[in-house]
Amino acid sequence: MDLKELITFRTVVEEGTFSKAAEKLHYSQSTVTNQIQRLEKELGIVLFKRGWNSELTESGKIYANEVNMLINHWNLVTERAADLKEEEIGTLRIGVIESLSDLVLANTMRRFNARKPHVSCHITVGNTDMLARLLLDEEALDFAISGEPEDLAGLHHEHLYSESIQFIVNQEHAFARKMGMTIKDLLSYTLVTGGPSCLYRLQLEREFARQEVTPFVHSVSKISAIPTIISATDFVGVVLSSTVIPDGVVRISIPLKNQLLSIGVLRRRNFEFLSGMKQLFLDCLKEELGVKK
Repeated sequence: MDLKELITFRTVVEEGTFSKAAEKLHYSQSTVTNQIQRLEKELGIVLFKRGWNSELTESGKIYANEVNMLINHWNLVTERAADLKEEEIGTLRIGVIESLSDLVLANTMRRFNARKPHVSCHITVGNTDMLARLLLDEEALDFAISGEPEDLAGLHHEHLYSESIQFIVNQEHAFARKMGMTIKDLLSYTLVTGGPSCLYRLQLEREFARQEVTPFVHSVSKISAIPTIISATDFVGVVLSSTVIPDGVVRISIPLKNQLLSIGVLRRRNFEFLSGMKQLFLDCLKEELGVKK
């Protein structure tokens, strides 16, 4: 029994005749007949009543209910075998959010390379929205480390740790010495945030939607650039807790109703297992983050 025979049987069932199945599979009708006969011989049962409409026997009906599961399992085993071949030589396609793109990513790759020196890592840095879209293209990414998208259709997010939305100002700014601030204090100031599709920016906009007015906003696609802008202006920056803050810039405390963002492993829902190579990269990342496996 091989995969071609199973696919041929399923196609005959779907199309209703051997001739239509042959046309769909681009086989000759004799090839389809021979494959079905071989399958019947291997199984020791008759699958079709002989006749023009290729009617299933009772045994054939039972087998037809199982064939999709058999084909899916066959494909899974084949894919797993291919993954195992690539455990020492292969390519890993990973998406990461910007906050992980510097020291954390460098140390993770150092740990991983020590174990898998011949595996090539292709890293894409982007925000959660971008990485989610790339992940749905199965040729683009194997998995991503990102926030939890608002739309999880076709995706699964496994929480690893939390990032906090934080506010920063120039150390000469009036807010640098002000205590007991609330979100209302920001409404008359200019903010600098991540881009419009940035997950924490969207969360912040929901906070401001509860206010009577909305502050003026500049956006920067690279969050790590925001502290430099803040150091030279009287704007208020909105960053994440992992963002490196230079001398001359300080963090200020402004509570939000929803201050935390979940960061974790984002992957496709139909991805039933992670190969050892991919799991090792995640384990190296968790070690670097201090997250329990």
